[in-house]
Amino acid sequence: MSELFDTEQINHLIRTRRSTFIPQFAPGRVIPDSTVWQLLENANWAPSHKQTEPWRFVVFTGAGLQKLADFQADLYERTAGPAYKAAKHANLRNNPPQCSHVIAIAMKRTERRLPEIEEIEAVACAVQNLHLSAHAYGLGGYWSSGGITYTEEAKAFFGLETDDRLLGFFQLGYIDVPSAPGQRGPVQAKTRWVSE
Repeated sequence: MSELFDTEQINHLIRTRRSTFIPQFAPGRVIPDSTVWQLLENANWAPSHKQTEPWRFVVFTGAGLQKLADFQADLYERTAGPAYKAAKHANLRNNPPQCSHVIAIAMKRTERRLPEIEEIEAVACAVQNLHLSAHAYGLGGYWSSGGITYTEEAKAFFGLETDDRLLGFFQLGYIDVPSAPGQRGPVQAKTRWVSE
C-alpha cells in the first residue's frame, strides 16, 4: 500500500519546528488574517475526549494588540504585590504590539465528568497543531505562559468563567532571525518497549 502523505516532509516539519521569539520577528510585518484563520482551523482539529473541543482562542491584532498590552500590564501592576518587577511590567506593556497577532489560549470547561487534565491536554494538542501549521506557513511563534496567565482576575477579559483556565498566549509573526536547530536526546532513553 502506498503512503497517503509525504512522510519525510511530515518528519521534517515536526523536527524543524522551533519557538521563535519577539526579538526574532520582522518588525511591522502583518500576517493576513486569512492565514491566521487557517492556523486556527488546524488547531480546531485536535483530539479531545468525548469530543468536548475545550480549546478557546481570543485573537489580538491591530489596535487590539495595544488593548491586550495595556490590560495585562495594568493587571500585573495591581496584583503582583511584593513580586512586582519593573522590567516584567515593561515587557507586558511593550511586547504585544511587536507581534503580528497574539492568540490567547484558554480551556473551556463543559464536561465536568472528565478530569480537568484531559481537557488541558486537548488544548495542548490544539496548540501543537497551531505551532506546526505556523511553521509550515514559514511563520514564527511561541506559546508563553508567563505574565497574567494564571491570574484569576484576568479571566473575565477573555470571556472565561470560574472553572475555565487561561493557559497562555501564542505570539505570532514573520521570521526575521531564524532560531537555531533543535536537539533532542535519543527517544530510546525515554521509552520502555514491552513485547512479551
